[in-house]
Amino acid sequence: MGSTATVRLFLLLIFLALVAAPAARAQGDLLDEAAAALKTDPVYVHPDAAAELSDSDAAALRARITDRDAGPMYVAVMPREVVSGAGGSVQAALEELGRRVDRPGTYVLVAGRTFRAGSTDVREGETAEAADAALKAQRGDGLAAILLDFTDRMGDVRAGRDSGGDGGGGGGGTGLIVLGALALGGGALVLSRQRRRRREDAAELEEVRDNVRDDVIALGEEIRALDLDVQMPGTSEEAKADYEQALGAYERASSAVDLARQPQDLEPVGAAVEEGRYAMASARARLEGGEPPERTPPCFFDPRHGPSSREVEWSPPWGEPRPVPACEADAQRVERGEDPDPREVTVGGQRVPYWNAGPAYAPYMGGFFGGGLLPGIFLGSLLGGGMFGGFGGWDGPGPAPDSGGMGDFGGGGDFGGGFGGGDFGGGGGFGGGDF
Repeated sequence: MGSTATVRLFLLLIFLALVAAPAARAQGDLLDEAAAALKTDPVYVHPDAAAELSDSDAAALRARITDRDAGPMYVAVMPREVVSGAGGSVQAALEELGRRVDRPGTYVLVAGRTFRAGSTDVREGETAEAADAALKAQRGDGLAAILLDFTDRMGDVRAGRDSGGDGGGGGGGTGLIVLGALALGGGALVLSRQRRRRREDAAELEEVRDNVRDDVIALGEEIRALDLDVQMPGTSEEAKADYEQALGAYERASSAVDLARQPQDLEPVGAAVEEGRYAMASARARLEGGEPPERTPPCFFDPRHGPSSREVEWSPPWGEPRPVPACEADAQRVERGEDPDPREVTVGGQRVPYWNAGPAYAPYMGGFFGGGLLPGIFLGSLLGGGMFGGFGGWDGPGPAPDSGGMGDFGGGGDFGGGFGGGDFGGGGGFGGGDF
């Protein structure tokens, strides 16, 4: 009996190896093909790549890398299958590509509809910031625009890192004056950038706050609309308790909006609004003589649609399919191949789905799905990663969906011993996301 079981196990292992071998070879062949091409050409586009990058776009990108001194840079636009042997991780595939090219520089991998970038030879965090910023700025204009923007930003990174020589041995006094002037100028530039960043962050927070305040106001209006019904004779104590719970959640949310000083401060606002909406749904059900709905995660596409009825497989533009909680109406739209009805917010004067609005919205929307309400789903990979451009600046997205803390494109990682130029972990981490 024991020998029979051993034989069966041996045959099973052989079968599994034979099944897995073609996929592993395919992934390896794709990476080998890309690595070989990148050793002679900074841009390689596989003929089966899902992302659109024409020959003229590729030529323009090559020229831009040279013109902006953004190199060494290696860009591979590949089919999604390139990640099959890397546990489905674009970051791991990017690291493997770097190992096979075995040269220092900036590496970019577009796998299917996901963009990821990392460098082995620039300061920590700079490549991730450049990738996240390019994705956020150009997401609506397509892959070519994202790659050109990223190249421009990496040119700036490399120019800023190169401080020039020490000026040689002569002209000591003049040299000191020049160096002093450069130091002062550099300090002024840093301060200017910091002030500009603070202004931009403040403006972004105010824009987010305005959108969040709209949700809080809408909750207050729903509560007021139910006020008379709750005060009617014969109203159950349970319905009154639900109403009071909703009112308390509204008051907490309203106060927290005004006190928020950074996007992270808006997470409890989202949680309070979610609580208030559920309490209102429960109160309405009780007033109608029914039972409260099950406390499920809100509809991912628009939490204002109420508790979800089930999960549905959905793929955002330039993203990977994943199960998300949905109301019945949105679930049916998705299953019919139609677009869901999304929660839109105003960004730069334009209305966009919240998952394309940028990393500043992540904490607020995360409040709706936190607290264990969304088991089995990585909220970060839903919101960012691409959908938020990886929560943009969260290399790690700090944590970023599919970009760091909550996803898979942030943080470090290295080449396991590295190669001539060092490793990704010491060279700036990873940036990017779905687009």
